[in-house]
Formats: sequence, structure tokens, C-alpha cells
Amino acid sequence: MKMSYRESSFFVVSLVILLHVINGSIDISNNAHKEYVKLLLANGVAHTPPMGWNSWNHFQCNINEDMVKATADALVSTGLAALGYKYVNLDDCWGAMNRSSSGKLMAKASTFPSGIKALADYVHSKGLKLGIYSDAGYRTCSNQMPGSLGHEDVDARTFAEWGVDYLKYDNCYNDNTKPDGRYAKMSCALHKAGRPILFSLCEWGQDNPSIWAGWIGNSWRTTGDIADNFTSMASNADQNNYWARYAQPGGWNDPDMLEVGNGGMTSVEYESHFSLWAAMKAPLLIGCDVRSISKETLRIIGNKEVIDVNQDPLGVQAWKVQSNNGLEVWAGPLSFGRIVVVLWNRGETPANITAEWNEIGLLSFVPVVVRDLWAHKYVSENTSGQLTAEVAPHGCKMYVLSPY
Repeated sequence: MKMSYRESSFFVVSLVILLHVINGSIDISNNAHKEYVKLLLANGVAHTPPMGWNSWNHFQCNINEDMVKATADALVSTGLAALGYKYVNLDDCWGAMNRSSSGKLMAKASTFPSGIKALADYVHSKGLKLGIYSDAGYRTCSNQMPGSLGHEDVDARTFAEWGVDYLKYDNCYNDNTKPDGRYAKMSCALHKAGRPILFSLCEWGQDNPSIWAGWIGNSWRTTGDIADNFTSMASNADQNNYWARYAQPGGWNDPDMLEVGNGGMTSVEYESHFSLWAAMKAPLLIGCDVRSISKETLRIIGNKEVIDVNQDPLGVQAWKVQSNNGLEVWAGPLSFGRIVVVLWNRGETPANITAEWNEIGLLSFVPVVVRDLWAHKYVSENTSGQLTAEVAPHGCKMYVLSPY
């Protein structure tokens, strides 16, 4: 079959990229890299950080098609889908232990008897998108289903045939080669499969993927797995902060999925968690049971003003601009000359935190309008020089500063 101009161009560019990655010689100035990034953006996915739900944090391997369908229903009925939570993502354990006689991945018959294609059709009928999970190794991390190493092309075609929209790609049971080459092979396979599929790399930040993964996929884990406690959440935020300059439309740093609603943190801590992830332009992937979501959890992850910061088209990750004994200021630019500011108290007592204009990219005399995103009100219409607020222990204040 004759390839189109775009398909043939992609084949050449992707081959060049793959060879460079495998040889360890790829460079950001490389013209092929630039063309490949254009093709990633042309897919139409991840122009802003992806939003949705993932099964792992709450359910681990205890998933089945009825639960996934009910979650899709709940995303719609709660209004979360309308806010942008579109992806319904299966994590590990969805597949059969072995491949079919023709070498294809198969859904586990006991838990997904209708198959993944039928599940994708159901999710799509709700106006949502289906995500799936595999691994750049011989087995997935649960050791309960095959990985995709050596089967990249057939698996990518299978995912496309099923109607999959998102692939989370883990790094367990690999062959001890560098991950960039293994992930590049799947990236090329996904593009050749002919369906736009958001490619989420999950090698836990071990080989500094922020440096190279933007040439391959749409998001990349910068941290180990998050746990549902304040210490773990704060540690992942710190690690993700280090790589802020590498995030951009089409490719995002990923400090792991949201724990909001799973019960291990207080509402104040969950507000901090959600605020930081939004400001850092992290993927917003709900990790709780949406079918029984509480009003308080819905209040937090359904805060449209905070979501709008995450989805801002400028696509610049906020970063830590000040840290003093657990009192921190995080800030970053937004579209239309605005700035997001998060005042975060990591300490155990209430404290005043001040953001100085010269630290967040404003001239000291510039006046701004200050919007409190959790109070949902304007707190000042003519503030200049600095912004100070008292912040609760483990809590935050989140503001958008707009030119006066």
C-alpha cells in the first residue's frame, strides 16, 4: 500500500530519531528531533495536560469491566467529564497471562469478558476516551500479564484496532538496556498504527526522562510511585519541580497520579496536592473511586478555577521560587500576562508567607488584580510589591494575579 506524504515523512523522521536515541547521540538541536516533536503535537493530544481517571491508586489489580463502565458513568453524572476529565485509564492487570496464538495481547476473560474493544466503544459512547497499560519489558509490574518489549508493532496496532486513546507504558522486567531506546520503539509503533494515542512514559524518573522523553511521548514520570500521605506527595512535588523548564504543550512532567479522596490526607493537604499539581501542569488523573466520591473530594478536584490554571494554553510549569523553613512560594506565568502564585506551608503551625514581586517576575511597582482560587473571590484590585497571607499547616493559598 502506498504511503501518504505525511506517513512517509513520519517514517523517515521516526527512523532517524530512533537510531539517534539508540546510539545515545540525539541532541536538542537536531532537525529530525524538531520535526518529530511537530508530529507529536500534530496528533492533537496533550496540547494541555491530560485529565481523567486511573484505576491503580485505589483499586490496584482489582478491576473489571463493570467497574470501569460505572466509573465512566460517574465521571459524566458528577460533572467531572464536563470539567475536562476525559480519560478512563486501565492500569495493570487488565490482560490475560499469555498472548494469543497469533502473538496478540488479550483481555483477561474473567474480568473483561466483553474485551477491550467493547469497553472502548462504551467509554466513547459517553463522550470519553479509553486508556490502557503496558510495559517496556517482558512482563508488566504485577507480573500477571505480558509486557510489550519485542512486540511493539503488534501491540500498537492492537491498541489502535481496539480504539485505545492513551497508553501508560511502565518499565518493569526489562532487558537492562537504556529506557530511551525501548520507549522510542513504542513511540514509533504508536504513530505507525495510525490512531492518535497519548503516550505516557512511566520509568519513574530514574534516567532523567525530562531531558529526552519530550522527543518521544506526551508525558513522563519524574518520580517514583506516590503514596497517599503528605510526605510522599511533598517529595514528589519537589522532585518534579527540578525539571520544570522541560514541560511544554505536547509534553508534560508527571509527578504521578492524584490521591485526592483516598483518605490518607486531610482536606487541607489534598487542596495543597491539587493546587501544586495544577500549577505544575501535571496530568490530573483522579485516583479515587469516582462511583462513591464525597462532596468534599468533588469540591477539590472539581475546582474549575484551579483546573483552568492547569489547562492554561501557555503551558508553562510553575516552579518553587522561594523556600524558607518549610514556607514556600511557587509561581509561574499564565496566558494574557497573568501569574499563578501558590503560598504553601509545609510546617506544623500557621504562618504568614509573602510572595515578593521581584521573585515571581513582576516589577515592584506593577499593580495587579488578585483572585483567590479557593475562596473564589477577588481579594484585591490594586496590589503591588508583594502579597502576604496566613496559611494553615500543610495548607496553601492559590492566586492568579492579573495585570491591572
